[in-house]
Amino acid sequence: MTATGRTPYGQSVLMARRLVEAGVRFVTVFYSPGIVGWDTHSDNFKLLRRSLLPATEQTLPTLIEDLESRGLLDDTLVVWTGEFGRSPKINKEAGRDHWPQCYTLLMAGGGMKRGFVYGASDSTASSPKDNPCSPDDVAATMFYCLGIDPATELRNHVNQPIPVSRGTPILPLLA
Repeated sequence: MTATGRTPYGQSVLMARRLVEAGVRFVTVFYSPGIVGWDTHSDNFKLLRRSLLPATEQTLPTLIEDLESRGLLDDTLVVWTGEFGRSPKINKEAGRDHWPQCYTLLMAGGGMKRGFVYGASDSTASSPKDNPCSPDDVAATMFYCLGIDPATELRNHVNQPIPVSRGTPILPLLA
C-alpha cells in the first residue's frame, strides 16, 4: 500500500488494513488535515483541489484495491462518508456549509454490488430525488452486513429497550 503515501491519513489507512488482516471487526479512520477537516466553509475549491481530494483520490482506491488483492474485500465493508452533506450554494467566503438534507457516501466490499449507484439528488443537489434513505438506513445496512439484525434491541442502565437501529437495510445495495 505504497500509493497512500507517508502521510498521517495514508498511514492510518495502512494501519486499518493491518487491523482487518489481524481480524479486527470494526475499524474507523478519521481524516482531518489540520483543524479544518472537510468543513470547507471558506475556500472550498482551494481546499478540495490542494489537499482533500488528492489525498482521498490516492488513499481510498488504494485501500479498496489492496483489500481486494489480499482477498479481504468481500468480507470487509468500507464506508466513506462525512458527517453532513454540503450546501448546494456557495457562501460569501467561497465555501459550502453543512447541509443535512442531501449527502453522498461510498460503500465498497462487504457484500455490496460493484459499480452500483443508489439514489440521486435533484438538479441542484438540494434534496434527494430517487431512493432517499436516512442515516438510520445506512446504519441498518452496516449492521446487516456485519450479521447483526438491525431490529435488535439492547437495554440501557434502567432496562429500557434501545434499538440498534431505527432504519431499514438498503437491500438493493447488496450483491
